[in-house]
Amino acid sequence: MKKTIKIDYVSDIACPWCAVGLGSLEQAIKILDGAADVEIHFQPFELNPDMPPGGQEVIEHLTQKYGMPEEQIRINQANIRDRAAAVGFPFHPEGRKHVYNTFDAHRLIHWAGAEYDADAQYRMKKELLGTYFTLAVNLDDQNNMIDAVKRAGLDPVRAQEILSSDTFTEAVRAQQAKYASMGITSVPSLIFNDKYLLQGAQPPEAFARALLQLAEQE
Repeated sequence: MKKTIKIDYVSDIACPWCAVGLGSLEQAIKILDGAADVEIHFQPFELNPDMPPGGQEVIEHLTQKYGMPEEQIRINQANIRDRAAAVGFPFHPEGRKHVYNTFDAHRLIHWAGAEYDADAQYRMKKELLGTYFTLAVNLDDQNNMIDAVKRAGLDPVRAQEILSSDTFTEAVRAQQAKYASMGITSVPSLIFNDKYLLQGAQPPEAFARALLQLAEQE
């Protein structure tokens, strides 16, 4: 009987390495070639929970956060875009413009998993990552969020109800607290079968090795 490997993918849609890691994981699953079924559940992590409405210009934000000169930040961002393209996740050629608060995005991702299923949650996550990094549009504009919902094939009316209320706020906070209590302070963090932790945007081959080892375990 074919095994099912469960992955809790702890991440933030404002994290470029989380997008790279997801693209890499997708390639790893192709390498697995059906040796096991893989079920991914997306769990919330906020890189910038105190980011106010309007966000912050991305270069300004990153130079302040990492204490690097602007030139090095731009080089780093270009390298990340190249890594993303290599795993099939194209970023906007000019990069993202702003860093935004992502809590509402996490509520929508939680909703997709709670009221639909893991596949719907996967589509929602991908579309919101694409909204942030590929389209590079204003995440504070709920119309852009609703457009992502539509592209994911989910109910835009229900999504607007959620965005206009505090629905799933407590649930998302509880999940954030859970993973923080496990010592997770950086993303992406992948937890396999509730037992094994692998962190960072690993190359597809590294993810594939981990998946194959789990598939072969008795």
